Amino acid sequence: MNTVGFAIYEVPEEASGQRNVHLNRSFFLRNASAARSETFINLREVCSRFCLPPGEYLILPSTFQPHENGDFVVRVFSEKQADFQELDDPVEYNAKEEEIDEDDVDQRFRSLFEQLAGQDCEISAFELRRILNKVITRRGDISTDGFTLQTCRNMINLLDKDGTGKLGLVEFKILWMKIEKYLNIYREKDVDQSGTMNSMEMRVAVEEAGFSLNNALHQVLVARYSEPELTIDFDNFISCLIRLESMFNTFKALDTNEEGEVEFNIMQWINVTLL
Repeated sequence: MNTVGFAIYEVPEEASGQRNVHLNRSFFLRNASAARSETFINLREVCSRFCLPPGEYLILPSTFQPHENGDFVVRVFSEKQADFQELDDPVEYNAKEEEIDEDDVDQRFRSLFEQLAGQDCEISAFELRRILNKVITRRGDISTDGFTLQTCRNMINLLDKDGTGKLGLVEFKILWMKIEKYLNIYREKDVDQSGTMNSMEMRVAVEEAGFSLNNALHQVLVARYSEPELTIDFDNFISCLIRLESMFNTFKALDTNEEGEVEFNIMQWINVTLL
């Protein structure tokens, strides 16, 4: 049983009345709590009574030790009627698209691409899997089972602008830049240096990669991409981000009116779900 407690913070004026707002670490470093539980203790129930001025408050339950996972229930009893809601993040993708052309590719990378691509000057999913797995097996600071063929196909689907089912020079360069970026994020956010990510590290890493997701979606990602011990290795991390980017791009392409809603016909639905 985890050692748990909670703190109560007054909601800042700029976030008043909002539900889709994210209060990050800097907020909690700069603001003192309005109240907190008397102690952190490993009991089934932690209960306290407070008298606070009227206003909007954030209840923040937590474990005493960082990065511990557990389910919990928050119950609030008030003398007068009050409104309660879960504070959550909006769902959006904020990463900047990489835009390069052949002139931006240096000669060293061109030579490497020519060696890897072979006579057709393009890289297939099979070749991509061989290349990536050869590179990551040399690293001792990340845990991985190796990239699957399906993950490599998803990468190609994301970047294959000419519809060949393979990656040309510029497309491969963009993918290489993405993987380098995601590798740096993975290593930086792996706080305990285990080579894998727990659910909290994964949440921070996904946000750093440019994806703003709500709590429900974060839970889905962990359930979908984690190992039995609820850790995410590097290949699953990359697979998750590639899949997310593809889904956001598809939605954006179909949301022609930019209203945040789309309607599918059967053909569009099949195309989307087969990606």
